Amino acid sequence: MSTATPPDGPPGRPSTGAPHAADGHDLIRVHGARENNLKDVSIEIPKRRLTVFTGVSGSGKSSLVFDTIAAESQRMINETYSAFVQGFMPAPSRPEVDVLEGLTTAIIVDQQRLGADPRSTVGTATDANAMLRILFSRLGTPHVGSPNAFSFNVPSVRASGAITVERGGGKTVRRTFTRTGGMCPRCEGRGTVSDLDLTQLFDESRSLAEGAITVPGYKVDGWWTVGVFTESGFLDPHKPIRDYSDTELHDFLYREPTKVKIKGVNLTYEGLVPKVRRSMLSKDREAMQPHVRAFVDRAVTFTACPGCGGTRLSEAARSSRIGGVSIADACAMQITDLAGWVAGLAEPSVAPLLGSLRRTLESLVEIGLGYLSLDRPSGTLSGGEAQRVKMVRHLGSSLTDTTYVFDEPTIGLHPHDVQRMNALLLRLRDKGNTVLVVEHKPETIAIADHVVDLGPGAGSAGGTVCFEGTVAGLRSAGTLTGRHLDDRAAVKERVRAPSGTLAIRGASANNLRDVDVDVPLGVLVVVTGVAGSGKSSLMYGSMPAGAGVVSVDQDAIRGSRRSNPATYTKLLDPVRKAFAKANGVKPALFSANSEGACPACKGAGVLYMDLAVMAGVAATCEECEGRRFEASVLEHRLGGRDISEVLAMSVEEAEGFFGAGEARTPAALAILRRLSEVGLAYLSLGQPLTTLSGGERQRLKLATHMAGRGGVYVLDEPTTGLHLADVERLLGLLDRLVDAGRSVIVVEHHQAVMAHADWIIDLGPGAGHDGGRVVFEGTPADLVAARSTLTGEHLAAYVGA
Repeated sequence: MSTATPPDGPPGRPSTGAPHAADGHDLIRVHGARENNLKDVSIEIPKRRLTVFTGVSGSGKSSLVFDTIAAESQRMINETYSAFVQGFMPAPSRPEVDVLEGLTTAIIVDQQRLGADPRSTVGTATDANAMLRILFSRLGTPHVGSPNAFSFNVPSVRASGAITVERGGGKTVRRTFTRTGGMCPRCEGRGTVSDLDLTQLFDESRSLAEGAITVPGYKVDGWWTVGVFTESGFLDPHKPIRDYSDTELHDFLYREPTKVKIKGVNLTYEGLVPKVRRSMLSKDREAMQPHVRAFVDRAVTFTACPGCGGTRLSEAARSSRIGGVSIADACAMQITDLAGWVAGLAEPSVAPLLGSLRRTLESLVEIGLGYLSLDRPSGTLSGGEAQRVKMVRHLGSSLTDTTYVFDEPTIGLHPHDVQRMNALLLRLRDKGNTVLVVEHKPETIAIADHVVDLGPGAGSAGGTVCFEGTVAGLRSAGTLTGRHLDDRAAVKERVRAPSGTLAIRGASANNLRDVDVDVPLGVLVVVTGVAGSGKSSLMYGSMPAGAGVVSVDQDAIRGSRRSNPATYTKLLDPVRKAFAKANGVKPALFSANSEGACPACKGAGVLYMDLAVMAGVAATCEECEGRRFEASVLEHRLGGRDISEVLAMSVEEAEGFFGAGEARTPAALAILRRLSEVGLAYLSLGQPLTTLSGGERQRLKLATHMAGRGGVYVLDEPTTGLHLADVERLLGLLDRLVDAGRSVIVVEHHQAVMAHADWIIDLGPGAGHDGGRVVFEGTPADLVAARSTLTGEHLAAYVGA
């Protein structure tokens, strides 16, 4: 066999010895990038290499990688489709950049949570469920039908009737239609059923006219809510609920939908219970507004469906088995166990299917998610877990010369698992792909072929490239990242004495094994352990009722694109009052959502134009020039600034403005100082909340809670998104919280936070059914000395013990 050598010159011409023209495209060239805070950035990124982008939070990393490079790649790919197809796809606008050359197909693997639909699971998100359904439809006994018969998203359908076939003279024939689905008819594939506490729906001592209905949104004067009840003719609006007859109570609570005419308008009347079930309980809890979610938590109890035992599947689907295992049993297995079960199946007729399923399950194990089960709802996964689930479909891909873009892939990973993630990133690179990673962890920065360090600061103080080169060059470059790359915290020598304990007894949520633990109060407690060991189950699912625990997590903050740090923290209230007092006008004038809003854009600052298949345009409002307020409002000033100029300030700039002089406002200054303390001094007061990262959202929530006194705070990985230089500031903040009388419990993997703790609770020893136990309780020094757990070994190595 001979191996052909590609010619150097064009086809049909003799070789000249010169490099081929196609070999000159080994760089991604970015020139003049100005997206968000980027300041005319120009860089060249090597292809088929691992490039890590680092810098302080808000320095412009995501603006460069996600909003410029990845966004333009995806936009250009979308343009290759027909106009008809583009009409069903998102249409992003071109990023602010002069030149982008050498782009390849970009695959974004970010931390966005997977869909929170109650029927979405790990199995459906990874396509493992689809392969299992085919497997059981082929091998399961008894045979119950096609793959649809094993799907909890497909209901069974039966229909019969007469149809006319228009052929020749036309003939009427009878036909029957049957489709066997796997959906449990009782819970409709959700796995849970809900019961309503009627005492939370109405006050029986009142009449409808007096506001007897206590459901959120049901106002006494509400036409579409209480108005239908009072005007329907079925009920006496002035009669207390407790005086209703059996018939009236049934009509009030359970009456089936009935057509009624009210004031000449045809409407549908139905009982309160089915109305609440349809309008509220059919929605996902996580998608509800906070006050509605609080009502649902009070009024509704969710229990496993008695019809399917929580498996979501019909009785027929559960009856079909392979070697005594049903599809419900398989989906409930820990993925490590399921992979072993699939590997033991030997059936030549479905060998390709078994091979694909085995590779998918092995990829989940390899990526550190072997502790999950396929029936785990996808909405319960953390951002890091969701990102790794998305990675699974790419690990076995045969594509090369693709650009993979990752957003802090080590989030939620124990130091023991970070090495495994690094190996996966290198594997993607070694297959001939370009890997771009936004990351803060020194362990991942260390494996980079190329490093781009942005800064030097955050927000308007960032947006420039401080360093571009190798990791060794970064260490000697003198940038903020380079100086802190080798930082190591020391174990705390003196720890605080607890002021009491919070007793958790018999915790058995998820994989916890009847755990009893006393959590010290009045000190800094770190709960750690490998991913899936049971930390969140212990801290969020097992806290005793009435313990006064405040959970400060990274979940999205509810609100529209009008919401910003000033509105969320209530900072705008004292600011509006200060403007009103200084100018002798109403505070409502200084709200872009109220009387002061620009009439053209309604206070949004931009006008959104839908151009169908083309990119939608968000044009700056010509009336207010993007300042959101009516021109007359901007004539009123405080300390020489109008309200739009104040909202454009950073937190740091606003501290100086409201701290002295004519604009001095102590109430606003107190809120601004809390924002600075949590490391958000670079944020703009008017920046939309939808643009904040998970770590920034958590720190914003923490700033709002800091106004209270006492209490027990549970923080979920507060180092997420923090630069190495900011971790020390976070430790100082945690110390101040404890010294102010609060109890702080941190679920964390960062060794610097562990070393700084007063008390450590380590769960493990493994993940899933290999975890769920407390393997260590004590001080960081004791953990390092014992080295009895994986955490102890890595902490000892970190502190150099």
